[in-house]
Amino acid sequence: MVFPEQLPESKGLFFSQKKLADLTWLRVGGTADGLFLPSDLEDLVHFVSNLDPDIDLFPLGVGSNLIIRDRGIAAIVIRLGRKFNQIRIDGKAVTAGAAALVSHVARKSAEQGLDLGFLRTIPGTIGGALRMNAGCYGRSFSDVFQSAKIISRSGEITSIDAQELNFGYRQSVLPADAIVLEVKLKGKFDDPYAIKNRMDIQINKRNKTQPIKECCAGSVFRNPSGSSSTGEPNDSHSLKAWKLIDDVGMRGEKLGGAQISEIHPNFLINAGNATADDLERLGNKVRDRVYDFHGIDLQWEILRVGRSMI
Repeated sequence: MVFPEQLPESKGLFFSQKKLADLTWLRVGGTADGLFLPSDLEDLVHFVSNLDPDIDLFPLGVGSNLIIRDRGIAAIVIRLGRKFNQIRIDGKAVTAGAAALVSHVARKSAEQGLDLGFLRTIPGTIGGALRMNAGCYGRSFSDVFQSAKIISRSGEITSIDAQELNFGYRQSVLPADAIVLEVKLKGKFDDPYAIKNRMDIQINKRNKTQPIKECCAGSVFRNPSGSSSTGEPNDSHSLKAWKLIDDVGMRGEKLGGAQISEIHPNFLINAGNATADDLERLGNKVRDRVYDFHGIDLQWEILRVGRSMI
């Protein structure tokens, strides 16, 4: 519980005991101790640097790859708005605010003849894409990353590079309470029409193979890497999570209001009044079934946060 006397004065908006379900694509989750919407960078720095250090912070984008558990988050959620979604293009460099949508960055870059087209189908914000090293079609955010500005829990603004983030497959070592402010990306010049044509092909493919009209988030599990329980190496990510799930007959599986997509079995759907608990239990059921059948331990790609009921 966060009390008013613990909060710094700010120009932004603060909501106590804020319900978070409507802020995520899966439309599930409990309350946060508070939700803070800073008015600008100065307001954000002031708030973070003067907040009681014992109060946890949780940066939230658009909740496109996230399950917030039903008992909520014992933290103040920070959500950045329009002052943090600007996009600047200078030569081959693109600087995007953390709140900018990844797809928007890809489109804006293409208009200037800069190819970041593989980002077009990635959901969510630039800040979230950096944190999880988002990717698709064999490429990752780290492939085009140059540097980022972040604000630490103490309110200090610093610049970080790829070496400091130690990118891995769908992960980075960005501190959990670090707030991304902006990210600098690099691209290659190409004909704007050619870039747009490739992006359109990707969008059409996604629309045919993913449940875009359903209440869902991004891919549930990472494609396997490392080794199976037999010790056989598998670092190429040639195994696909959706195929492993399909092989064990989990396509379309239901639990409460949660369902494995009939269209793409590596997607969880809120099929109607699902709870976060329904979704997480169904995901774990999939993991158990795949491990029992294939000896492969699927790892969650969707971030799950908050007080667990499991």
